[in-house]
This record gives sequence, C-alpha cells and structure tokens, in this order.
Amino acid sequence: MATIELRLSPKIQKETGRSEILLRLFQGSKLNLRAKSGVYVTAEHFEYFIDRKRTFLNGVSVPDKATSVTMKEAVKNGYVVFERGDVFVRNRIASEDKTYHDNAKKKIEELKQIILESYEIADKDAVSSDWLQMIIDKFHHPEKYIPKDEQPNKPSFFDCMNDFRDNAKKKVNGKREGDKSDVWKKNFDVLVRALHRYEYFIRLSDCKRKGFALDIDTMNKETLEDIESYLRNEHTLLEEYPNIFAKFPANTDTKRKSPKPQPRGNNTICALFNKLKAFYNWAIEKGKTANDPFKSYEGVTSEKYGTPYYITLEERNQIADFDLSARPALATQRDIFIFQCCIGCRVSDLMRLTESNIIDGAVEYIPTKTKGENQKTVSVPLNNRAMEILNRYKGNTKKGLILPFINPQKYNDAIKEIFTVCGVTRNVTVVDSVTGEEVQRPINKVASSHMARRCFVGNLYQKIQDPNLIASMSGHAEGSKAFARYRAIDKDTKKKVVSLID
Repeated sequence: MATIELRLSPKIQKETGRSEILLRLFQGSKLNLRAKSGVYVTAEHFEYFIDRKRTFLNGVSVPDKATSVTMKEAVKNGYVVFERGDVFVRNRIASEDKTYHDNAKKKIEELKQIILESYEIADKDAVSSDWLQMIIDKFHHPEKYIPKDEQPNKPSFFDCMNDFRDNAKKKVNGKREGDKSDVWKKNFDVLVRALHRYEYFIRLSDCKRKGFALDIDTMNKETLEDIESYLRNEHTLLEEYPNIFAKFPANTDTKRKSPKPQPRGNNTICALFNKLKAFYNWAIEKGKTANDPFKSYEGVTSEKYGTPYYITLEERNQIADFDLSARPALATQRDIFIFQCCIGCRVSDLMRLTESNIIDGAVEYIPTKTKGENQKTVSVPLNNRAMEILNRYKGNTKKGLILPFINPQKYNDAIKEIFTVCGVTRNVTVVDSVTGEEVQRPINKVASSHMARRCFVGNLYQKIQDPNLIASMSGHAEGSKAFARYRAIDKDTKKKVVSLID
C-alpha cells in the first residue's frame, strides 16, 4: 500500500515566514516520488517525529506521550528526529494564525487522500513525478481541468484588470470603502498598456505562441520574471517591433506625439509590479482566482530612494528676489514656483487652485492623489511672501485660477532655467533612475515642480520636528512612507548634535 510522508522545505517566504510542505509518495522499492504540495506553514506548526532509539543512545529520555516536536523543541531537549513530520495546531485561542493553520492542516489531509485515491486507480506505468504534480495542481486549481465545452464563459485577463480599475476600493480605516483617485487610475492604465504590449510581443516574437494570452489563473513566477525582463528591455524593441507601440502607445495624450520609450529603473518597475500585485490580491479576495503568482516570486520587491535634496530658504529667497524684469514670462513662472514653495502642494493640485480655495488667509484643497482614500481638507496658512504673489496677479488670470499657470512640462523646463539664471547650481547627490546608483548632478539640471514641495517639507522639518503637523499641510496621507524620506537631517544639525559630546 502506498504511503505519503511530509517534510518541511528549508526555504522560508520573506513576507509570511512560512515554508512549503514537501510530499513523498512511496511504496516499498517500486515507488518513490517527491513533489511540492503548494501548502505553506510556519515552523512552529510543523512537528518532526522523534527517533526514540537514537535519542536514547545519546543518553536522553523521551516522555512516553511525546511522539513529535518542533525543530526548536528538538534542539532544546536534545531529541534526535526524523526528517518526516506532520502539521499540528496546538494553540486553542482563536486567532488569524490558528484559522490559517487549521485550514492548512485540513487542506494537506484532503490532498493526501486525493493522491492516494488517484494512485489506486491510476495506470501504474503512467505514474511519475509529472503525474503527481498534476494531481496536486488539479487539487488546487480544478477549474483548469474542466473540459473546454463545459467551462463557463470566463472573463479575459484584461476584463478582470478593468473591473479592478473601475470598481476596486481603497482601504480606509481598515475597510474597503474609498474610491481610487483619478491619478491612481491613470497610473494603473500605464501598467495595463504595458501588459498589452508584452502579450503582443510574445505573439510576434515566438512562433510557437502566436495565440498567447495572459491568463489570471495560469500566470506564475516565470511569467512575472519574463514580464520584468520585458519591462527592463522594452525601450530596445521600438525599431524591431514598431507595431507594438503603434497599437498600444506608451502615452495616450493625444495632444502630443507619443514619446519614444525610455529605459525603466528599478523603482518604476517596482511601482508597476506593486499595482499588479494589488490586482491579484483583489482578485483572490473576490474569488475571481485562487492563483497567486507572487507567492514564490523573488524579483523586484522594494523601491530605492536617496535622501531628498531641496533648496535652502536662502536659495529660495535668492531666486525670489533675483531681478528678472528683462524676462517677464520667466519672472511669472518664478513667482509660481516660489508660491508653491510656500504652500508645498503637488503640481496637480497647484494648477487647479482658484480664488475659491483661498479662505481666511489660507489655501484649502483636497489632494487629488489621496482623494477617495483620505478626504481630509488640507489647509495651509499663507505667509507674507505668498500673499504678495497672489495680490500681484489677482484679477489677471483665466478661469478664476489664482495664478497664470502653463503646461506642467513647460513649467518644469522654466524652473530649470530659473535656477540657472539665478545662479543656484550647486551639485546634489541623486539616485540614477535606471541604474539605481548614487550620482552627482547640478541642482539646476534636476530641478522640477516637486523641488518646491521638498523645499516646503524639508525646511519646515528643520524648524519643527513634527511630522504629523507638517503632513497635515503637505497633503501626505497619514503614515505615508514617502513622508519619512523628507526627514533628512542637514549637515548643520548633525554638527550641532555631535558638538553635544565634544
């Protein structure tokens, strides 16, 4: 009669701390097959059977009722154990951990029973490692083995992605009730178009997969690794596969020509994969699939950022007070930049501010990036410099806007020129977006509208080390990881601290 043994893989998942249970199906000397079960548990819930004879020979006694222990307990008590073991859930207090491992125990017992029943009726000549892995896969994904003529109409991969984009909710106070922002949806569309291009690329480049289509149920870590490779190298494919970009352009802004694809850095790819992972988490939660390709994926997982660089108050004032009377158009954009430095908002919020947003000497708005997940109104008191700029342009703008804004890209170009003309050109350390390496760049070459936001947050943090107060004015979501990057301590502060132990 065939028997199944369980072992625990030494590999531990970084995110969960769990390891996969490994199966061995054997029967004397005529059958010995091994396979991965697809069931994961922590080491605390996998107990190894005690080898009493060898333990006794080592001079250690074992209590009569003890038959299995965790590896930690075996080491502590000096027990010798076999490599095989079983899943045990000893804790009685209800918890997420107990519920998960109760289900894992039940699942592994059901899987063992199905394997043994399948083996009994199988053609023994056809039994192999591939056969065993197929039985396990069928246990976890029975929908994959339903004959095509019996399968219900299944939505496509991109139908599911569009469903997620349009209907998924953001978690607010632990509940999924907040609407996704328009900015988030626009960024998600970038991922959707990239995956369309990947799918099309496979069809064009691989003669054996001309009908290739992404499938929510069959995507695995190998698919993710292939997508990652494609995203890193997509910029090299334009000349060879121009139709891909014609059909699914990198940019959908019809007002300007779609830009030539640029090399992507780790942070960009990580951001795209985080959205893809969020999609799969939602799909699993909604019962649209039981497949989780990220479970064993070990590719890009975290973004890398350098210490934020920003202009000092002295540099801000140098720019603000520089004589640009000979270049009135540039002077106007300088005023807008200085105003942004005084209120610290994102450029997307800045360019939609109207006179109705000025209330009792403060600018008030709901940030578009976090709209739907955080409906708090941001209120920033206007200082004298900001009020002076507002009064300068009052009544001279279109559509009731507070300032004469231009296109965001032209605004960024103007900022670089402003820095150059005003003599703010010192070198700063930045992280190269493609290589991820730290490099030196002149600040006027890397300046943008976001520099104004960093100027506001960074200089305020030097004056008042209260992240919650500053975040309430910068529009960062509560607990934002991004905000933590603004907490850089300048060299003068470091010198003052070190002087305390002089």
